[in-house]
Amino acid sequence: MKIADIIRNNLSLRENLNCAESILRAANDDLGLGLSPEALRLASGFGGGMNIGHACGALTGAVMVLGFLYVKEKAHESERIKEITRRFIADFEKVYGTIMCEPIKEAHRHPEYKCTSVILTSAELLEELLRSDPPENVVLPRD
Repeated sequence: MKIADIIRNNLSLRENLNCAESILRAANDDLGLGLSPEALRLASGFGGGMNIGHACGALTGAVMVLGFLYVKEKAHESERIKEITRRFIADFEKVYGTIMCEPIKEAHRHPEYKCTSVILTSAELLEELLRSDPPENVVLPRD
């Protein structure tokens, strides 16, 4: 998987994407999710902690990817999505001590590179989780 590599190549800054858009777009490009530009816009309202400093967009973008990969039709039909989402959130919170955008942004946002380091960490955590517990019936690209 190369989600993190796509982020490292300045996708966010180059394309002027928010954190959630960046994760969803990088995963779409790397994993071949087949999401259209219109579908990718679904992430637009999740940047900046849903624009009010709540749950980090890099986190919510990754949760969108998990939903796409681990749910066949409806979340209520998948116990696995609950467990995998909890694991991702716990891993993210272990790194930052919170899942809230505002304190993460205060501590990690760079004037020039914005939240690229947070987006990159989220991408790395997502890749790690996908490697350790791959979704069923989905062929993930190899490194």
